[in-house]
Amino acid sequence: MSPYFKSVLAAVLIASFSAANADPVDFELPDLQGKTHKLSDFRGKWVLVNYWATWCPPCLEELPELVIFHETHKDTDAVVIGVNFEDVGTDKLSKFISDYSISYPIVRTKPGPSSALGPIPGLPTSYLVNPQGEVVAQKVGPVNGKSIEKFIAEETKAAKK
Repeated sequence: MSPYFKSVLAAVLIASFSAANADPVDFELPDLQGKTHKLSDFRGKWVLVNYWATWCPPCLEELPELVIFHETHKDTDAVVIGVNFEDVGTDKLSKFISDYSISYPIVRTKPGPSSALGPIPGLPTSYLVNPQGEVVAQKVGPVNGKSIEKFIAEETKAAKK
């Protein structure tokens, strides 16, 4: 893929993040061990909340990008939280997480048309939450680390003005 095409693709992905609600949001969801995770536990960091399912081909496509993004940023400025959005057994989901080397927290919720962050019109759906806990973007479809980084950089720059 040419550098020009990659930059155009990144711009399209950035443009496809749509602005969202700017009020602080929160949720509490259990992980596979039953431990509850709160979105507010990550205040002070950017959080990419990714709604996905094991049967979803575009979700599988973006998994390596999300793992790399999370591993690159988790100790500094951003994390990924995966929200499994399907009715699947714990053993099957645990094996899937292991097989795909998913290193970010995976929590579970029942599938439905919306979530605490907003609508889930299709999978994957990602919400980007700023360090203050406000949803600043939503994207339906796969995301990649570079587009997330660019969006965060632009939002951070705009906030400093």
